[in-house]
Amino acid sequence: MTLKILHVFSSDFFAGSAAYTVSLSEKQASEGHQVYMITDTEGLSDKIPCIQLPVSKRSLLQRFRNILFLKKFILGNQIDIVHAHSRAASWIAYFSVLGTKTALVSTIHGRQVIHSSLKKNDVFGERIIGICPNLITHLKNEIHFDPNKLVFIPNGYDMEDLQKFKRSRKDDKIIISFIGRFNGPKGENIARLVTDVFPILLKEYPSLIIQLIGGEWECFTPEGKNAFQQLKIKYGERIQSPGFIKNVHQLMTDSDLILGAGRVAVEGLLHGIPVFALGEACSHGILTQSNIHSAISSNFGDILPFKASIQIDTQEILIEFQYFLENRKEFQLNLSSLIEIYDFNHVYPKIINVYRSALMRKACQGSIPILMYHKIPDAPIDSQHQIFVAKKKFEKHLKFFKFRGLTAITFKDYLVFVNGDRPIHEFPKKPFILTFDDGYEDNYRNMLPLTQKYGFKGVMFLLGDFAITKNNWDDKESPETNQLMSYDQKKKFVDSGWEIGAHTISHCDLTNLSNNQAQIEIERSKIILEEKLQTEIVSFAYPYGNYNEEIKAMVEKSGFKFGISTDSGGMVIEDDRFAVFRVNMFPGENLFQLYKKTSSWYRSYYFRRRGK
Repeated sequence: MTLKILHVFSSDFFAGSAAYTVSLSEKQASEGHQVYMITDTEGLSDKIPCIQLPVSKRSLLQRFRNILFLKKFILGNQIDIVHAHSRAASWIAYFSVLGTKTALVSTIHGRQVIHSSLKKNDVFGERIIGICPNLITHLKNEIHFDPNKLVFIPNGYDMEDLQKFKRSRKDDKIIISFIGRFNGPKGENIARLVTDVFPILLKEYPSLIIQLIGGEWECFTPEGKNAFQQLKIKYGERIQSPGFIKNVHQLMTDSDLILGAGRVAVEGLLHGIPVFALGEACSHGILTQSNIHSAISSNFGDILPFKASIQIDTQEILIEFQYFLENRKEFQLNLSSLIEIYDFNHVYPKIINVYRSALMRKACQGSIPILMYHKIPDAPIDSQHQIFVAKKKFEKHLKFFKFRGLTAITFKDYLVFVNGDRPIHEFPKKPFILTFDDGYEDNYRNMLPLTQKYGFKGVMFLLGDFAITKNNWDDKESPETNQLMSYDQKKKFVDSGWEIGAHTISHCDLTNLSNNQAQIEIERSKIILEEKLQTEIVSFAYPYGNYNEEIKAMVEKSGFKFGISTDSGGMVIEDDRFAVFRVNMFPGENLFQLYKKTSSWYRSYYFRRRGK
């Protein structure tokens, strides 16, 4: 299902974030989505509509006008997603989508100044994208954003487009190109290089040419401008500052070393050119296999996880430049890991998934109750863990669910809306999910007829080993009710429209196994169940509710879409699809307890009670 997407961003000067937003918008339009851009500058793209609005103007009167304009545009064009790419854009977008079904996603490109508005309003919307790991840490620890809304997705790059540019130079000159803005901390750092480093390099290496490319030259420090003019007088065309140029990619491929940060650094590397990463926050020096990961974390020098004043050592930088100029052939990077992270073909699906997730958050304002049952015996049994609800009691549960007007869905049903196969406005107003673990024989004999009688379906979590016929992992459970279903009985649940989920092969505690053993239990359970029962398996329930980050990663890697927990996880499914909260259902539930456990507010109440 295609989406109607509106990108809102500041473009009073054309930064890397604006370039990325235009690229992303055009990519989405090429994939069939209906896409618009609203920004300070019109005409940024000849492929999609670009409406001019002074987004970056922050006077209260202008903000009010911007909000009214945006809200009218959103409603008039039935926008599904607003994607904001600057703080000013997020602020006006937040108030524009209030009272609508439109979800807001924000991409944050840099550190945020702590401001009262950030504490009072979640102005960045349902999901928040940080472009590097350090930024996620900053937003989590210093701004105190909800970590469940944060996701690291770097700006993506069109590898095919970058590969079109080939080196056009054949001379023996050596070109170092700084590409970036001349304002702020970055401009101050370049000014120091122009003053203290470039004069020595130009003197020592007669074949060296230095290019200073970028905008905001008028904001360059007086010391930097003066030093540049002195070098220009002495070395002429060996030091240049042509300003902002359009053919920057060709300039990159014709350079021998690129000096920059953020988008410039990534594009330089993807062009196969050595890069000296120097940004607003730190200097990584010339990038090698040993420092590339720390550079990725900081967006190549622009962002630290904590506030700090950059202090560059010009003498150290001079030595590094000199070493590079003497040993240029040594500086070759393995680009495979970089391509895996930044290739648009890898980044783009993640962006669309974030949109779908944001829409589900908007649609499900509260938590979806997810109930966990085990045995449904004929009468109460001796059970150490109280993992049963007797047949008559269970029927009362179903009658109550019916009385409350609840609609039973499965995780597969949820995915239909996430994937856009059904419109969000059709999502049930009072959804809940019935889950049953292990596959006891009394589920077939007692539970299935009752759920069919009252029009409910659910999710049955089964073991991959069909040779296991009894619960042999709880020694103190009632032996006469430990019988598991036969193959034919399990198949009956599939035929009745139930979702089947995996519960490992042998009901083992995955956290007590080696990584290899755990991976086998997870992966093989999916394969076996899909083969034997001829149904797609999308959900996995952790035995005993025990899992850790490694186990979650294995579940996702094995092709599951959900990891189902017990009494732990996020407030909503979209907090973490691999730590989905369920609530235990016990034999003594009264009407008030049933009301609590099937209410959207119960999960927050549960976490508060337990200090989580």
